[in-house]
Amino acid sequence: MRIRAQVAMVMNLDKCIGCHTCSVTCKQTWTNREGTEYVWFNNVETKPGIGYPKHYEDQERWKGGWKLDAKGRLVLRSGGRVKRLSRIFANPDLPTLEDYYEPATFDKDVLVDAPAGLTDTPVKRPRSALTGEPMSLEWGANWEDGLGGAHERAGTDPNLTAMDPEAAARVKFEFEKTFMFHLPRICEHCLNPACVSACPSGAMYKREEDGIVLVDQDRCRGWRMCVSACPYKKVYVNHATGKAEKCTFCFPRIEAGQPTICSETCVGRLRYLGLVFYDEDAVLAAASVEDERELLAAQRDVFLDPHDPETVRLATEAGLPEEWILAAQASPVWRLISEYRIALPLHPEYRTLPMVWYVPPLSPVLDAVGAAGRDDTDADDVFHTIRDLRIPVEYLAELFTAGDADAVAGVLMKLAAMRSYMRARTLDGTVAEEICDAVGMPGERIEAMYRLLAIAKYDERYVIPAAYTKAAAELEAQAASTSDCSLDCAGGPGMTEPAALVSRRSDGRIGLSIDPAGAS
Repeated sequence: MRIRAQVAMVMNLDKCIGCHTCSVTCKQTWTNREGTEYVWFNNVETKPGIGYPKHYEDQERWKGGWKLDAKGRLVLRSGGRVKRLSRIFANPDLPTLEDYYEPATFDKDVLVDAPAGLTDTPVKRPRSALTGEPMSLEWGANWEDGLGGAHERAGTDPNLTAMDPEAAARVKFEFEKTFMFHLPRICEHCLNPACVSACPSGAMYKREEDGIVLVDQDRCRGWRMCVSACPYKKVYVNHATGKAEKCTFCFPRIEAGQPTICSETCVGRLRYLGLVFYDEDAVLAAASVEDERELLAAQRDVFLDPHDPETVRLATEAGLPEEWILAAQASPVWRLISEYRIALPLHPEYRTLPMVWYVPPLSPVLDAVGAAGRDDTDADDVFHTIRDLRIPVEYLAELFTAGDADAVAGVLMKLAAMRSYMRARTLDGTVAEEICDAVGMPGERIEAMYRLLAIAKYDERYVIPAAYTKAAAELEAQAASTSDCSLDCAGGPGMTEPAALVSRRSDGRIGLSIDPAGAS
């Protein structure tokens, strides 16, 4: 057994209001430079919907993640080394700029310099942020924001097409019948990252100390195999440098003992950061489980209980500092994933073992109970209504449990039980023992889960190893010595010579072409 530590995140989707504050602050911090106009390390999608880039979840098209071959061995969907080498200069499995979106700016000077006394109101025309030419706005990173399943496109959501036809037929895109929820997404910093394995130059790597997946800008040659291999499409190419870029999990802030910028600025306080310990030797076996619906349990089994004396002994022998062990024991991520078992991974069937997990959204349960003619004070009636909620359990299962609706229903029952239990405690002070028995959780644990999900304080939501704070002053001084972005400085990695050109094709589409001299 080889014990490792991983910085991980859990997001409570019940609290996401789709304000995009996390996206904007991430954009301003990390991708405010030339070449990253179309790049969003953090984006918030409305589900159902086709996402950003379009249909990124359709791995039959993009060949992302891993699969099992005929012999049961774990292989990249994008192919082996020989196949990738044959496509190194012409990769057919790459999203185009149309799949992302063509970023736009506006003629603001038209408004500022407009003379007085005009009979017509001056209008700002959109222009391409890449070419400067006039353009029409047809898509964006959050084009579907708040549409609740726009009938024009939502029917092609890969999660809907993968559902059982009978379950899919219950999803309606009429205004009064539709549903929606917001799904914030960042790089998953997987335990078994496909992008790292697919990189021909070895530029992608996973840090041993905390599991954060990064790109070595000096080694990157712009082959873009990482873009194809990532099933979440969270690796991008900077068209000005020809280098791959991705979410860094704000590692300079983590190293200074601070949460990621998306977590720090989250209005809904829905993000949790903490350490988990896992057995590195068990990762391959967990990712190679034949039945996709067993992948959730297999990944949970990879995690080690930080309170177990044997785990503490192994962690100490592996050289992990005492501060890290204490941080793992206080980790809210560990509690939500393995203790309360209410957090779920995004698309475990990709077999990357993602480390950004989600507490699924719970529809208005009491309204659904009343609409079904049942008693909203009866725990049995509440639980029996879980399958009939506005957000179909089958849809959530396609997102978080590889189609296992029972696993999602179990999580939703725990969340519904927590609401019913706390409702009784708040209204008349009674302890609903029947609810505790129904979900197999004592009242004390239900109340602890409620506190963590609903009213947890800052230092309860973000438990970052104290060892990081020892170098905080030095790191802060280093960050202050550069400009706004850590990459955007003289001599910064990958910022020396332009290695790619932006051009408009004869068919009107934008092309990003690598300059061979800069990408050699």
